[in-house]
Amino acid sequence: MPKQPRETTDATAPLQLSVDRASPVPLYFQLSQQLEAAIEHGTLTPGSLLGNEIELAGRLGLSRPTVRQAIQSLVDKGLLVRRRGVGTQVVHSQVKRPLELSSLYDDLEAAGQRPATRVLRNVVEPASAEVAAALGVPEGSDVHLVERLRSAHGEPMAHLRNHLPAGLLALDTGRLESTGLYRMMRNAGITLHSARQSVGARAAGGEEAGLLGEEEGAPLLTMQRTTFDDTGRAVEFGSHVYRASRYAFEFQLLVRP
Repeated sequence: MPKQPRETTDATAPLQLSVDRASPVPLYFQLSQQLEAAIEHGTLTPGSLLGNEIELAGRLGLSRPTVRQAIQSLVDKGLLVRRRGVGTQVVHSQVKRPLELSSLYDDLEAAGQRPATRVLRNVVEPASAEVAAALGVPEGSDVHLVERLRSAHGEPMAHLRNHLPAGLLALDTGRLESTGLYRMMRNAGITLHSARQSVGARAAGGEEAGLLGEEEGAPLLTMQRTTFDDTGRAVEFGSHVYRASRYAFEFQLLVRP
């Protein structure tokens, strides 16, 4: 029997998409902005298919190259992905994390991103000079290292390395995979009060590129944070890397009077 064509559902079909030909804004950009808004607001959900470019072009009265350019701009932003044999698929909106004393787990959960964690290492090791200085302990003394891969919607988002003073709290691997580290600290009676943090960027090395599903040399966001409790004691030193295609830090700036 001849092979039956696979049926797909065009997720854009119920969307109210339109373009203004009198506007100075390029048509492809008008379309890409509407599609991006639908992804951000959850109207286009992760995993849904955009359907055929020709059909979408015909529905909007646009040329196929214009539609292709709009879709490619969202592919470049990491919101869509082209899968061979599947089509163009919604990935998810980029996580925009405010620069405040919160955990990635809580931020992802609040954004409806369904966080998941894989613990790579959960060990006690001697403190390096950097870790010792951050935690205020002697170099070479025991500290607890927790190394995790944090994902959302089944896609890796961040590689997290956290050092804590030895004996601060019980760090059960199962609990670390089911909830956030800050939540575990709060449940243990530790009051998180303030933090010192720096944000940067660098290219992905081979090992971390493999962990995060990126090409070697892809841009990564970096963050180092030392967190203090309400007594002024350093309780955690984090050194994290995030996929720049899936993640952004948000700043709120105030004008100095």
